[in-house]
Amino acid sequence: MDTPSDSSLNKNSGGSPESSPGRPARPLAVITVTFSPGEYLARFLDSVPGAVSAGAVVVMADNGSTDGAPEAAAAAREGVELLRTGGNIGYGAAMNRGVEAVRARRDAGEVDDEFVLISNPDVVFTPGAVDRMIEAARRHPRAGAVGPLIRDPDGSVYPSARAVPTLFSGIGHALLAPLWPGNPFSRRYRDDSDMSHERTSGWLSGSCQLLRWEAFDEVGGFDERYFMYMEDVDLGDRLSRAGWENIFTPDAEITHARGHSASSHPEITVPAHHESAYRFQADRLTAPWQAPVRLVLRVGLKVRGAVMLFLARRALRSSRSRGSS
Repeated sequence: MDTPSDSSLNKNSGGSPESSPGRPARPLAVITVTFSPGEYLARFLDSVPGAVSAGAVVVMADNGSTDGAPEAAAAAREGVELLRTGGNIGYGAAMNRGVEAVRARRDAGEVDDEFVLISNPDVVFTPGAVDRMIEAARRHPRAGAVGPLIRDPDGSVYPSARAVPTLFSGIGHALLAPLWPGNPFSRRYRDDSDMSHERTSGWLSGSCQLLRWEAFDEVGGFDERYFMYMEDVDLGDRLSRAGWENIFTPDAEITHARGHSASSHPEITVPAHHESAYRFQADRLTAPWQAPVRLVLRVGLKVRGAVMLFLARRALRSSRSRGSS
């Protein structure tokens, strides 16, 4: 079951309601990127059937897991398939591979040809969550992406629908957030003042999005130059520039155990975060006269990255020391 097969797509598709008048519902393609997801993967997969009434086929685009969890899931569960990407190629690139793996079957009418769902494997859906995201997308015909309300494991709401960061709000947030979390730049950067009603947003968290196939194809999917971080900001911004909307709907709800592995590998995550932040702004500051701005931004983010990596490593050593004592 390493490679998605046509025959596995119909295993979860029985008894579902019509997705639109006169057309039988087809199972929804769900793409998740796995990298040794451990126990989180089982919780994610357990929650999928209750979240989407039309049924789903889950493709795990695996970036080199070593814990055996994706292989075990593919062997034991119907409608769950393993697609090996060949190594840790990054989140956006792996998502693109997963989407491509079901494209032919979409064209053949074997999976839903209107929407595809992308999600982290450490997400748990509440019952009916995906159905409500689909309903929101149909209320907004230009919705290129729809994102749910995201709760942290402690029940708090994560600000998952934000404004696209400008150069100045991004710099202000980067410089002041560690010392003054509530500064005006960070408030603007997070744009989390209202998570209570359905609205258009600049971008949506990549941890869970319902994407309209047409919109995703029009913008060319994820930009694979982003290894991790900011690929969702970039996607949301490009969707908006192409005339599509990013819709946040609190009617759909998930829980996301975010950051459970990132904090253990600061040597990977901290440089990747700062490189992605530079790439996002540099791609939007392309004029020759903006070259000095790009240089200052590059140097500033390199310095900040070095400082944040030092602090992250020190915190990790301290945490391990407390754990062994």
